[in-house]
Amino acid sequence: MKRVFLKLSGEALAGEKHTGFDEPTVTEVARQVKQITDSGMQVGIVIGGGNFWRGRTSETIDRTKADQIGMLATVMNCIYVSEIFRSVGMKTQILTPFACGSMTKLFSKDRANKYFERGMVVFFAGGTGHPYFSTDTGIVLRAVEMEAEGIYLAKAIDGVYDSDPKVNPNAVKYDEISIQEVIDKKLAVVDLTASIMCMENKMPMYVFGLNEENSIVKAITGKFSGTKVTV
Repeated sequence: MKRVFLKLSGEALAGEKHTGFDEPTVTEVARQVKQITDSGMQVGIVIGGGNFWRGRTSETIDRTKADQIGMLATVMNCIYVSEIFRSVGMKTQILTPFACGSMTKLFSKDRANKYFERGMVVFFAGGTGHPYFSTDTGIVLRAVEMEAEGIYLAKAIDGVYDSDPKVNPNAVKYDEISIQEVIDKKLAVVDLTASIMCMENKMPMYVFGLNEENSIVKAITGKFSGTKVTV
């Protein structure tokens, strides 16, 4: 593959603290991504905001405002992770669908392609820029728009199961499953909007556990042990 997109959960970046950042965890992610980019592959990154906020965290405030807080949480995450990436020797740039002063650049496909061609890791922060759309939808939208060859979802569990393995010790893991099955069985790999976008645009997804040793490198370089979601 020449270009892939990687989705990191905010909670995963927080480590055992479950909030904020765990620098050793983020540094390990950076080390692995550098190994991939050094091989010539282009990597786009989307990060969730769950280590700070989720759009439905509060039942009191307006949903649109709640989602806007979530968008800003993803911007904070991208700024932090981008700097850790730079500390290990990568060039990075952050794009957002709305202006954030001098902290990010405004997203356009041409601008993103220019950064990719310069060998940069490109962070796509701020989701779609609109409420009611998650970072799941955000990464599928950008991956399709930027003509990526696959989406890699680094999660707390090591693949897609027929039920929640945290609740059901007998849950069965899929090595491969179609996006149609994911939708029909309501397996919630990504939200429904993102699932339908993947299906319509034939965008494969690869789900794996972030916490396994060298998991990102293994997933992207062919030693994949998670679940492939086919289209």
